Amino acid sequence: MSDQLWRPTPIFGLQLWVVLGVCLGAGFVLLLFFISLWLASKRSKNASSQKPTIPIVSKDIQEVRVVDHTHRPKRTQIEADPCPESDPNPGNERQSLLPPPEEESPFGYRRIQIEIGRGHRISFPDRFGGSSFHGGGVDQVQVGVVGPEVSHLGWGHWYTLRELEAATNGFGPENVVGQGGDGIVYHGVLGNGTQVAVKNLLNNRGQAEEEFKVEVETIGRVRHKNLVRLLGYCAEGAHRMLVYEYVNNANLEQWLHGDVGPFSPLTWEIRMNIILGIAKGYVAPEYASTGMLNERSDVYSFGVLIMEIISGRKPVDYNRPAEEAKLVEWLKKMVSSRNSEGVLDPKLPQKPAAKTLKRALLVALRCVDPNAQERPKMGHLVHMLEADEAPLKNV
Repeated sequence: MSDQLWRPTPIFGLQLWVVLGVCLGAGFVLLLFFISLWLASKRSKNASSQKPTIPIVSKDIQEVRVVDHTHRPKRTQIEADPCPESDPNPGNERQSLLPPPEEESPFGYRRIQIEIGRGHRISFPDRFGGSSFHGGGVDQVQVGVVGPEVSHLGWGHWYTLRELEAATNGFGPENVVGQGGDGIVYHGVLGNGTQVAVKNLLNNRGQAEEEFKVEVETIGRVRHKNLVRLLGYCAEGAHRMLVYEYVNNANLEQWLHGDVGPFSPLTWEIRMNIILGIAKGYVAPEYASTGMLNERSDVYSFGVLIMEIISGRKPVDYNRPAEEAKLVEWLKKMVSSRNSEGVLDPKLPQKPAAKTLKRALLVALRCVDPNAQERPKMGHLVHMLEADEAPLKNV
């Protein structure tokens, strides 16, 4: 047997064992090749089955007919049902909402919407100011960017710019309820009667849409009794907006610095409850301008807020004498001169006990320590505020 294996063969004079080895090796390589092809096809099938489904528009819809506004109703029919599986009545015709040709959005182009099923619309912005003309005297819509304009999220709602414009009277000045460094807040009423607060962000204009959605959806899932609930957002073009539930009892700034009469309705007990509530769910205002979160800067800002609530003064007020313009410096001087009661809001209906006042001032002063590493953490501050007796020093 061994002699036969060593015997030369007619194939290039190779020995028999060499020919057998080459055949076995080639067969093994071929087997691996077919196995890899099978695995690749299986993976591609799995990947295609996991892709999100996109509403399919029927190929029968070749055009949207637009009749002159003076001779047609505002709703124009599309002859075929673009999404029959989503309609409980398969024989029904769908309708598209077509604004009049004269109606333009504030951004210089018309918008035509087509209903493609329950909860979905496809938007066709015509950026060229009108429809393009083709043979046969039929106006056909020049399709621009196509995408679902309304999408229901797991936690909230994706609002369109048009919805929010209608809700806020075109972002009219009469609807402004607040304004800050990061944006303007408008009061609005949605089509279903829900009152909302729409925050038009200034620092986030043009932020990448997917990045913005990830950030907003993370915030939107947060639920806390001390936080106003985020209902949804708008990311259309360069516009970035947040939609919150509307709280109609004003804000802290208005209660502290607004015209509330000779005596403030915010008693000492109410003010301390506000401070404690904010401490349990606080994010520094500078996050809006820098985008950077820093716990130590959070604590400093919280200390300034405590001083503002206790004194009823703004953090910086150049309408006051120069030595009183900056709240932190003024309050430190008052405390060092042992005039703690002098920092109290004169509109307080009743003064707190001296020990309670000293504890609140101690917390505030520790928060604004010039050495950031010496400032307490927010968790420690909560314990200090909740304790019946916090460690007191000569302040």
